[in-house]
Amino acid sequence: METVPREIRQLRACLLCSLVKTAEQFEYDGCDNCEAELRLKGRRDAVLECTSSSFDGVVAMMSPNDSWVARWQRVDALRPGVYAVSVSGRLPADVVAELKGRDVFYKSRDTAVKT
Repeated sequence: METVPREIRQLRACLLCSLVKTAEQFEYDGCDNCEAELRLKGRRDAVLECTSSSFDGVVAMMSPNDSWVARWQRVDALRPGVYAVSVSGRLPADVVAELKGRDVFYKSRDTAVKT
């Protein structure tokens, strides 16, 4: 029986942009793309609410402007990094309302949910 390495099980994906990092990295550095919107840095509760440990597949994106996969995944305007293909879960309603009030577009990255 194969076991998943411990490091992989500790990864989380941002529910807004799908960037994949450890919870500790999100808490220490925030989200490389969404920090202004989600303010994760130094806030463990926000990290747990606005990221998910349940995601499928990953794409490593190095050159956003040159990658059709980045365009397909809607990460071509984001920073290079590792992104989840699909992230299970949704941002809390109060966070979505705040984003909407600041004219920030949010679309769930959960491919099992039709929005």
